[in-house]
Amino acid sequence: MTATVPGQGWQVALGESVGIDTGHVRIAVRTLVLELGRARGRNALRGDTPQERFAYFCRTLDRDDLFARYPVLAQLLVQAAQQSTDSGRELADRFAADRALITETLFDGVDPGDPVAIETGQGDAHRGGRSVSVLRFADGRRLVYRPRPITLHAHFNDQLAWLSERTSITLRSLRLLPRDGYGWLEFVAPTPCADVAAVNAFYRRLGALLALVYALDGTDMHCENLIACGDQPVLVDVETLFHPTLPITDDPANLALARSVQRTALLPLVMLGDNGAVDISGVGGDDGAPLPVDVVSWVDAGTDRMRLARVPGTAAGRHNRPVFDGKAVEPTDHEVALLAGFDLAYDAIALHRDELLDLIGACTDDETRVIARPTRLYATLLDESTHPEVLRDPADRDRFFSTLDDLSQDHPLLRALVRHETRELWAGDIPLFTTRPGSRDLWTSTGERLPDLLPHDGLTAVRTKIAAMGDIDRCDQRWVIRAALGSRSGPVRHSGDERRHCANTVVPPDQQRLLTAACGIGDMILAHASVGPDRTNWMGLELVDDRYWAVMSLGAGFSTGYTGVALFLAQLGELTGGTRYLDAAHAALRPISGLLRSFAAAPDLVRAVGPGGFHGLGGIAYALARMASLLDMDTNLVDGTVSLMPDCAEFAVVDGIAGAAVAMRSVHAETGSTEAARLAERYTDQLSRIPLSEGGFARGVAGADWALGIPARGAVGVDMGWCSGVAGMVLAGADRLPGPEPLRDMSLCHGELGVLEALVLLAERGRDDARSLLTRRTGLLLGTLDQRGPRCGTPGGVPSPGLLTGLAGIGYGLLRLGFGVPSVLSLAPSAERSRWNRRRGEDGWE
Repeated sequence: MTATVPGQGWQVALGESVGIDTGHVRIAVRTLVLELGRARGRNALRGDTPQERFAYFCRTLDRDDLFARYPVLAQLLVQAAQQSTDSGRELADRFAADRALITETLFDGVDPGDPVAIETGQGDAHRGGRSVSVLRFADGRRLVYRPRPITLHAHFNDQLAWLSERTSITLRSLRLLPRDGYGWLEFVAPTPCADVAAVNAFYRRLGALLALVYALDGTDMHCENLIACGDQPVLVDVETLFHPTLPITDDPANLALARSVQRTALLPLVMLGDNGAVDISGVGGDDGAPLPVDVVSWVDAGTDRMRLARVPGTAAGRHNRPVFDGKAVEPTDHEVALLAGFDLAYDAIALHRDELLDLIGACTDDETRVIARPTRLYATLLDESTHPEVLRDPADRDRFFSTLDDLSQDHPLLRALVRHETRELWAGDIPLFTTRPGSRDLWTSTGERLPDLLPHDGLTAVRTKIAAMGDIDRCDQRWVIRAALGSRSGPVRHSGDERRHCANTVVPPDQQRLLTAACGIGDMILAHASVGPDRTNWMGLELVDDRYWAVMSLGAGFSTGYTGVALFLAQLGELTGGTRYLDAAHAALRPISGLLRSFAAAPDLVRAVGPGGFHGLGGIAYALARMASLLDMDTNLVDGTVSLMPDCAEFAVVDGIAGAAVAMRSVHAETGSTEAARLAERYTDQLSRIPLSEGGFARGVAGADWALGIPARGAVGVDMGWCSGVAGMVLAGADRLPGPEPLRDMSLCHGELGVLEALVLLAERGRDDARSLLTRRTGLLLGTLDQRGPRCGTPGGVPSPGLLTGLAGIGYGLLRLGFGVPSVLSLAPSAERSRWNRRRGEDGWE
């Protein structure tokens, strides 16, 4: 029997040079490559080729001298070798002892014979280098060995069987053999789907599985823990069921998201970084997607010029996605099937909740895993701790691991774990903490009990969740599912020739109808608010870095965050006298003072946020200045924001100094701030010195010209929207009438209400054709709202609360059409009421 691990020739040579197994080369490779470079620098290598000189280094390396200079390295290699020996012997002994039971339970009575190979390292190492292994037998059959208890999975199988019976959706479970402290599981091989019907069946089953895992507070069901076996999604690791919701924030929207179906990691979970984004979720696992951060690579490996380089990496495909016709299926194409399965299973759980509650009682003493920090953080620390600089003195490695202390200052639970995490990292393990569903205690990998560290026990939390499952919660979770699937979409498209099918009904526009529609939007926003003891916030589907969609709690930004939502609610409350809107706006703004204090202590963060009129501090200052009068607020928050306004190299309206200049002029008009006036002048002067060439309004030269008050440059394209099309050019001074047909969404940014803003401006300039078109398109908008509800500028039109692409912007646009409130797209102050609106109030709509 042989153990197999990934390897290459150069790894074998380096391993042999220090007398270690190839699987442990990663511990020594950085040090060995450093010594290789030094030997080359001394001309101490012999050979005619780079490969021969590399081989000479491996043959002649003085291991005693190496370990004398790097004693920590020697300690780690001895430790790794001992762990491999101990864990390998343990596995062999357990297989020998359990062979008869394995044959009977997992191999239908047919003895598999002795294993011919063991694939080790199938997952993270815990408890002295132990990890999941796969035993392969001569006849091709395989067996999975898990060196941790699997009783929880056995009970999960019972719950799957119950759900299958209650829904008539047959869900496959794993065959397994639980033993004392470990277990054996069948090996599930991925298989393709035979036809489209099988693909739909897969996603219907996955929806049902999602409902059950959500009810059981499961998490970490990422792409490595799900196997697509034909039309069956099979979870192969459920050790994180009954996972506690750890106290990490006072943001109620963050807490709601942490308790939602998103926590399962079955739904799209996009990790972002400088290099791109990758979806690591159970439905994701995209093969070839760019990894967010650089990975370690070895250049000229196996030669005397071998060196480390950090290069962009790509994600390796997993086996979680169903395959049809040789291709991995895109989950967003099967949203309907997934939602249908989710609804059916959710309703079954809610209707027969007492039966499920009886089943979960059996899990009270099962071992479950608690993920206190992201596993990738631990993995990064382990990898970087093999740098030669921390392998000479144990104190240096201790100081390196003290990073965990720095990351735990504001989290009492995490601070209590640092000592144990450091010990396990020293052992070469990914730190492992476990609990029991019926307990608030944690246990370390060595069995040490840490009493009452958890805020609540997992069993009580699950019982409370299941008891509360009903129509309102199901609606909330359906939104998260749709939004999460939408997050797999690429950058938003602003193509003006993409029309939506509008309602045939044209509702004659008048102030009362527009106000009623705006109130409907406001009530929708309030209905989906997350209300905490100290603040109110919302979950949203927002565009991050103009490239990637993400489901998140709203930040403070004006364009997509809670200040933009609060401005709409404050304006609505001012017009209607509705205290519920005003109260919600006040509650949304409560974090601002703390945010400003954080910004004041972190200049680098302020520079990263920037001064922009929509995405930056300029937009926040503008919103606060507008609300100072609407909510009768103290202007200290405005002054505090203005005092933080940074310089910026970007010129654009949304995130640069063009928007900052206009925002500061409005702040000065609202509050009389002399500092805002000074900043407006400075930003304008800087803007006038920048050579510009790009078109468009939100990010182009047209927006900069608008901020400078000069005729707009740049061609007017076919796009009709505000951000990069005709509507923005009209705002910048162009005199082109937008096309007659409504756009596919209603958003301010690139949808219908951005175009209506342009028509308002053209009507103010005296164009009767714009006035007529404005009346017609407003009537179509109201008719569509009546029949179909609002459609946001998000993937699939998923409702989201933000200003530029979401509900707040749609509601605010309705108020502008009906009451001439100041244009947010031009960052106008309160004094600038619409001249066209005053005229319309006298003459009525055409």
